[in-house]
Amino acid sequence: MHLDGVKGNFGVSDTEYLATSTMRELQIETTATATPATTATTATTATTTALPSHAVYSNVKENIQQHQYLFDTLWGKGTPAEQKIREIEEGTLHYETKILDNPEEIVSEIGRLTANSNELSNCFTPGGMQYSYNHFFEIKKKLLDKQQKGGHKGIRYISNINKDNAKLARIFLDAGIEIRHIKNLPPMSFGVSDKENATTIEKMEAGKMVQSLLLSNEAPYVGHFYSIFEELWKNGIDASDRLSDINEDADLADIEVIQSSSRARVLYLDLVRSAAEELLLVFATTGAFTRQKTIGVIELCIKAAKQRNVKVRILMPAHESSEQTVGKLRQNYPGQINIRYIEQTSGTKATILLVDRKISLVMELRDDSRGTFDEAIGLSTYSNSRSGVLSYVSIFENLWLTELYAQVKQANEQLASANERLKLHDKMQQEFINVAAHELRTPVQPILSIVGLLRSTKGHVDKDKLDNSIDLIDRNAKRLTRLTEDLLDATKIESQSLKLNKEVLNLGELISSAIQDIKNQIEDRSVQVWYEPKREDIIFLEADRHRVVQVITNLLSNAVKFTKGHGETISISTEKKKGNDGDNQEVAVVCVKDNGSGIDCDIFPRLFEKFATKSFQGTGLGLFICKGIVNAHHGEIWAENNAESDEGKGDTFYFTLPIVNIPEQ
Repeated sequence: MHLDGVKGNFGVSDTEYLATSTMRELQIETTATATPATTATTATTATTTALPSHAVYSNVKENIQQHQYLFDTLWGKGTPAEQKIREIEEGTLHYETKILDNPEEIVSEIGRLTANSNELSNCFTPGGMQYSYNHFFEIKKKLLDKQQKGGHKGIRYISNINKDNAKLARIFLDAGIEIRHIKNLPPMSFGVSDKENATTIEKMEAGKMVQSLLLSNEAPYVGHFYSIFEELWKNGIDASDRLSDINEDADLADIEVIQSSSRARVLYLDLVRSAAEELLLVFATTGAFTRQKTIGVIELCIKAAKQRNVKVRILMPAHESSEQTVGKLRQNYPGQINIRYIEQTSGTKATILLVDRKISLVMELRDDSRGTFDEAIGLSTYSNSRSGVLSYVSIFENLWLTELYAQVKQANEQLASANERLKLHDKMQQEFINVAAHELRTPVQPILSIVGLLRSTKGHVDKDKLDNSIDLIDRNAKRLTRLTEDLLDATKIESQSLKLNKEVLNLGELISSAIQDIKNQIEDRSVQVWYEPKREDIIFLEADRHRVVQVITNLLSNAVKFTKGHGETISISTEKKKGNDGDNQEVAVVCVKDNGSGIDCDIFPRLFEKFATKSFQGTGLGLFICKGIVNAHHGEIWAENNAESDEGKGDTFYFTLPIVNIPEQ
């Protein structure tokens, strides 16, 4: 059996064990001799092996068993000698992957890999470039000579070229090695040929020796590292351009186009972690915000704000899906994380990251419908060019101020609207004062007149005139009482202090009571109020008797007020129906319909608000009070104008109240 890396010698039988403690290297001497019969030279090799100075012998059973087990283990790892001889004779490659940890052996193996290559690609840290020069430059010069004669495909390097290693990069370039500069190297150095690859994660600072190396000639490993190199090569900057900038002492800006979305993601997160003072972010879509929250960008922004006092500003479209997250960020990190909304456009979209006003990363959005960052992102551009980064900062600040101006404009519009509403309220309040003054004056004037008349006659009034005078005083006093009660009720509703004295009531009886009250109040007996309750539709409520009657009376009073001269017909009806809250609660619907002039279109939008009136026929509080009472009973109230008919137009008022079920006796 053949086995690589064997460095000791021992023999074991079934009864004994023998091992050499030391063994010197083989001394191989080659001589050339010529035979008299021919001029040909025959090479002969003499091999001498120094005898070991010490040996270990044992016939202890345990030692024999232990070394027999060791031999069996090594035997199982070996390659049959016939196979190894055949591979050597036929040049057949034996596939394997191994890790080396001897620095001298590592140099030897990398040298072998380099010398045996037909094509060579290397990705180095700056220290790796120095390591390559120290140990393999002579081998590579021979390969470059072979390339000139068509015997090799060439050598390529990728590294980060700076002022410190510019001279070394020039040496490689002049020798004929192709080099490209890249800012963000992967966290490993590797070389890959057409047959093998060697990889280390060490930085190799100042060209220091590699302590650990993964070496493989297996096709999947070789192909994987070759594809990584090709991706990096596409994104690299030609070394001659980079060296020209260094020689001219130009602004050594790194501008890199990154085609791999996964690599852009790693760089993106690293840049957010590196922020020391400020993070500026622009999310073109709500989807972009969601995806980058998923990969941890928002969490990293929070850590930057909390742990390093980094100021974070974000521009993004408003959307209900992100509203909760944005609200928490604003609430939990005021002054540290600020967010403003921008409009989501349908044009070119990109996520923009600006770090400390020194670095920019612009990530084009390829497909916003994708759920993951890697699927959605296209090309990305990294830059630390001062002019380029400040251009993006200027764009961000303009968008930030534009949004601020929009917010200020919206606030001004809201303020203007509030001023208009305030003016309207003042106008309505003034109208109310005028109406209230008129309403107060109307009953007070007759009272004063009658009182004055009675005083002037000094009690010499016949009984009929006295009774009429008392009736007049009584009606107007009641009118004043109603006005006072309306004002008090409006105040209670506004302050939400309206109290209800609920009891189980028959709705039909309440309507009949209200109709009787309204008939007693109206002077024009030609007004007809129709109500025909059905015995099978008896409806019970749990409500405040006085307040429900007050609602019905107010609606009937309005109907009477606006039906004079229009046929003077009012109808009231009830029905049962299911409520709108989905809990199968039945409600009673009360309908008051007239054929009068209908509701004025100017009043309709604010029909149930305070002071909604266009004449001196009332204070404009009645419907406001009705709405407050109905709402306090968990009901609804609304109105609509009737369709035109031969009987006139008119309007219909509806209100609902919850029904209570009374068990049959």
